[in-house]
Amino acid sequence: MKVLIADDEKKLVELLKEILKRENIDSDVVYNGAEAVDYAIAGQYDLIVLDIMMPKMTGFEAIKELRRKKISTPILFLSAKSEVGDKVDGLNLGGDDYLTKPFAAVEFIARVKALTRRQAEYKGNEITVADLTLDRDAFVLRSVGGDIKLGSTEYRIMEILMSNPKTVVNKERLVEKVWGWDNEAEYNNAEVYISFLRKKLAAIKSCVQIKAVRGIGYRLSSAEAENDDN
Repeated sequence: MKVLIADDEKKLVELLKEILKRENIDSDVVYNGAEAVDYAIAGQYDLIVLDIMMPKMTGFEAIKELRRKKISTPILFLSAKSEVGDKVDGLNLGGDDYLTKPFAAVEFIARVKALTRRQAEYKGNEITVADLTLDRDAFVLRSVGGDIKLGSTEYRIMEILMSNPKTVVNKERLVEKVWGWDNEAEYNNAEVYISFLRKKLAAIKSCVQIKAVRGIGYRLSSAEAENDDN
C-alpha cells in the first residue's frame, strides 16, 4: 500500500509518515497542491491525504483538477477548517472522507484503512485500456494477438501508464515512481524499458501504443480510444 501526503505543515507530515510507517504503509510527501496533482497523476497511490490550505494550489483546487483528469484515487481531507460547510464542500468536490485537525493517530489510521479497503474491493486485479488488459496478479499483458509476460520494471511502468490512460505521465515522476528517489538510474533507463514495452505491444498486436510527448513524458494512444473521443 502507498499513500501520498500533501500538507505544508512539515512537522505534521513527518508525524503522519511515522504513523503510516508503523503500519507498514509507504508514503510520499509534498508540501503544496500543485505538486500533489503532479504526483497523483504520475504515481500509483492507494490513497491521497490532502490538506486544504496549501501554497500554489489549495486542496479544493487540487481535487477539482484530479477529478477532472479522471484520477479516482480515494482522497482523505485533513484540515483545521472544521465548519460543516467546508466538509460538505470537500465531499461534494469528490473527497471520500474528511478529518479535522487535531486528530488522534488511531482515528487517522482507521480512516486510512477503511478507505483503502473500500478501494481494494473495486480495484480488481486487471486494468483494461482499449484492447489491452494488464493482469496484476500474473504480470501479463493480454490483447487480440495473445499474452506476454512482463518483467517487474516493465510491469510498474505499464501499470502507471494504464492507470492514467488519457494523461501524459511526466518522465521525471515516472523515473521516481519506478526506480525511487535515491536510485541513480538515468532517464535513458526509462527509454530502454519503453522500447521493450513497445515491442511487446506490437507482438500481441494491440492497438495501444506508447507515445513520447517531447520534453514532458509518455502517454498511451489507441485508434479505438481516439475514435471514442471524437
